[in-house]
Amino acid sequence: MNKLTKTDIRRIYVYSPSDKSQVVHNATMSQRTERRGIHVDQSDLLCKKGCGYYGNAAWQGLCSKCWREEYQRVRQKQIQDDWALAEKLQREEEEAYASSHVAHGPAAAGHASLAPFSKFEEKKTNEKTRKVTTVKKFFSPSSRTAAKKEPPEGKSASPSISRRASFDADQVSKDFVEFLKNLHKPGREIHKQCRAFLVSMSSKKDLGADELSECVQDFYQSLADRLMSHFKGSSESVDQVMDQVEKYIMTRLYKSVFCPETTDDEKKDLATQDRIRALHWVTVQMLCVSMEEETAEVSENVVRAITDIIEMDSKRVPRDKLACITRCSKHIFSAIRITKNEPASADDFLPALIYIVLKANPPRLQSNIQYITRFCNPSRLMTGEDGYYFTNLCCAVAFIEKLDAQSLNLSPDEFERHMSGHASPRCSGSEDGRPDGGPGVGGAAGPVLARSSHNLQLLSGLSARQEAVTAAALSLQADLLTWTDGVRRDVRHILDRYPLDTKASKASAIDANSVDGENLPAPIKPHMFVG
Repeated sequence: MNKLTKTDIRRIYVYSPSDKSQVVHNATMSQRTERRGIHVDQSDLLCKKGCGYYGNAAWQGLCSKCWREEYQRVRQKQIQDDWALAEKLQREEEEAYASSHVAHGPAAAGHASLAPFSKFEEKKTNEKTRKVTTVKKFFSPSSRTAAKKEPPEGKSASPSISRRASFDADQVSKDFVEFLKNLHKPGREIHKQCRAFLVSMSSKKDLGADELSECVQDFYQSLADRLMSHFKGSSESVDQVMDQVEKYIMTRLYKSVFCPETTDDEKKDLATQDRIRALHWVTVQMLCVSMEEETAEVSENVVRAITDIIEMDSKRVPRDKLACITRCSKHIFSAIRITKNEPASADDFLPALIYIVLKANPPRLQSNIQYITRFCNPSRLMTGEDGYYFTNLCCAVAFIEKLDAQSLNLSPDEFERHMSGHASPRCSGSEDGRPDGGPGVGGAAGPVLARSSHNLQLLSGLSARQEAVTAAALSLQADLLTWTDGVRRDVRHILDRYPLDTKASKASAIDANSVDGENLPAPIKPHMFVG
């Protein structure tokens, strides 16, 4: 498939809902070849602010740039509200203390002694300390971040995995240094800033995921601005350097920022995996996917797409994870193009991507999406192929979470039967993928299920034949034993009835010494040899 340009990508029609709750609401079914398919408005794909970049469900439908602006605005407002609340509490405490002092002051003014005065000073000091602590509490990162859970002892990485991760980090560092040597003096400055940033991040382990993401994105932005001035506006050169910087930074930070303990990413991963397992019965016909897996080349592309989306979890750099998503998507486009014998459209792509995700059930899917969203170079998510395919993956996951009977062209009763396990496409005989309750395996089972069913039938036949051969062998063995016993009985009976005569018989004339050898015939006439 030819590489998509930015113009082509914007012209392609898919959906990217800004809010997961709107996924199913925005997905309206349209008639296509007498069947309904997934169809949404293109405006949901782009940023809600209308800046023209791709939006993201994790950012409430905003692009990276607009989200950071909105996040900083909300954060600044929160700080101002916290200050106002702290000052209000401080004034209330001072007024309460002042009123208490006025009420008891005149009566004790003439009888005050040194000991009560000392207690009063101690109380006043304690009140001031408590006020300062109250004010600091509002601005402490831990006050806005959930307490970090202690990792269980059993979750520690094995020594082999730790050694491998350390080797990868060292190799990335060497490659980064070699790359920066080509930049000479700016390269040394970039390396110095990256190392300083990593040192600063090591002291921020208690921050929440959003705060860590903000720190990384701020570093990306400040470094990109400096590089833009150095390279005099050459965005291509800046992107090359930023890719290497991201690889170096995120390889070092991966262990502490991927699926952090302060988030519910792991809980979402488990929920998504359970949801996909529950939808294992969904077929290509139900999603109106234009792929014929019976074709060898199409099946090969499907397998490669599944492999790529699963491989995403093994990568440590956000850009490498995006590359897996891009390769997976291109294999899907190739499978659709081969099936339809024409260029694939986004109307065909999104249902196929949903089908691939359902078949692959990628590990830690939500954690990988959040990791890319938080720590990837924002320019990659806002434009280009990577941003387009990533936006569609987010939409596919959101669609799976909200998938219902109408989305699959099923009735509510049929959907519930499938979800409860009382019905399966393997037992459907209709051509459109709807279960009819009849026996046998219909076309809706798909090529994979059809091949599996055929193999099961062959195995069942082989098992029956094996049992028949075993029974015949045992019968033959019994017959042989019975025949042997019968032969022995017959031999004994004959010997008892006709005993053998073992007396020595009279020697024959030919063996007697008196027989003249000269009268014997030529063949048996004895000859004498003289040596």
